[in-house]
Amino acid sequence: MQASAYKTTIDYLFKQLPMFHRIGAAAYKANLNNTHALMQLLNQPQQGFKSIHVAGTNGKGSTSHMLASILQHAGYKVGLYTSPHLKDFRERIKINGKPISKKYVIDFVETYKADFEKIQPSFFEWTVGLCFDYFRNQQIDIAVIETGLGGRLDSTNVITPLLSVITNIGYDHMALLGNTLPEIASEKAGIIKSKTPVVIGKYQNSTAPVFKLKAKSENAPINFASKILHADLLSLRNGLQFVNITAGKNLRYKKLALDLTGTYQLENVTTVLAAVAKLQSNFNINEIAIRNGLKTVVKTTGLMGRWQTIQTKPLIICDTGHNVDGITYVLKNMESIKYKKLHIVIGIVADKDVSHILKRLPNQATYYYCAAKLPRALPAKALQELGFANNLIGKTYASVKAALKAAKQAATPNDFIFVGGSTFTVAEAL
Repeated sequence: MQASAYKTTIDYLFKQLPMFHRIGAAAYKANLNNTHALMQLLNQPQQGFKSIHVAGTNGKGSTSHMLASILQHAGYKVGLYTSPHLKDFRERIKINGKPISKKYVIDFVETYKADFEKIQPSFFEWTVGLCFDYFRNQQIDIAVIETGLGGRLDSTNVITPLLSVITNIGYDHMALLGNTLPEIASEKAGIIKSKTPVVIGKYQNSTAPVFKLKAKSENAPINFASKILHADLLSLRNGLQFVNITAGKNLRYKKLALDLTGTYQLENVTTVLAAVAKLQSNFNINEIAIRNGLKTVVKTTGLMGRWQTIQTKPLIICDTGHNVDGITYVLKNMESIKYKKLHIVIGIVADKDVSHILKRLPNQATYYYCAAKLPRALPAKALQELGFANNLIGKTYASVKAALKAAKQAATPNDFIFVGGSTFTVAEAL
């Protein structure tokens, strides 16, 4: 009974409400009016728990999960809000790695449906309301809240966090956030709050002045993680990458084990450790919690889709990197893999910088062009044509599953199949 009630509830949320990940910019609200109205209706739940706010172009999901894992290992009851989900809507809202119950989702929608419909929130605004209500009611110690898109006008930006974290700035969602890195940084900088410390992951010459100016105007202490800490890869074995973390010439952490094995995690882990150093004035986080947290992120928080191995013979890896920077990191990871032949199952959403992404892909691979089941997805045929213009040869398939099946049939045990291009392609592959 509950399973069908849950399905009905989720169908209602997906069908009734504008959803950015399905339809794109039409679902984006250029103000926080709806969110403030929802918070008032719910009696200001965002004031009922402590939080850390995480924004950025790439790495904000991994960073959020690492922080949550460390805080859990330090003994705290940790809420984690991320988006989008890969398999089940409830992945977005977790406490200590456990998704929100189906019953809570059903009851919340049932209780507030009539009132919410008067406000006409987007899917994301509904989800933020549900999340904040749940975290307050469950009396968590701390929440890690990832922004959906941007920062300044993101629905999550009604919280007053203990710490703001911005991972890096790259080209993504330019139609909404701006066409230059400083413009995009300005939107992300919107999460910097008065007298609240902020950690910026990557010092970039084009964006650092934007963050410094905003931090100064808010009287917020600012640190750039990449200026303080450096991660060196030592080895990769048994599904873990081992790194040394140095601060200047001093070894800060020797042989940290990370279960998130993409090379791009080296940048994220320094951001996380700089954030943890700030949190240690409010929370008791020792080195054991840091080590155990970073070694077991997947198991502790249930993170999926980050350089994730699906199968070993042939090796099948998926990654949700979906913009130019994300794909560049993915290609760097590919270099470390030995294989006979490369097969790439790819589907991209139409509002991405598709031609720039394709320009970076290797032309010695066989391509399996597909489209995820959502209106924003670029049709497989259109993707194939753009691919052909870049000498990326391959066939089109009716679905992600059909493309992956064809790749598996064509591959020998020593080949490598990569699945990616968008979060939604990975979701359907999983």
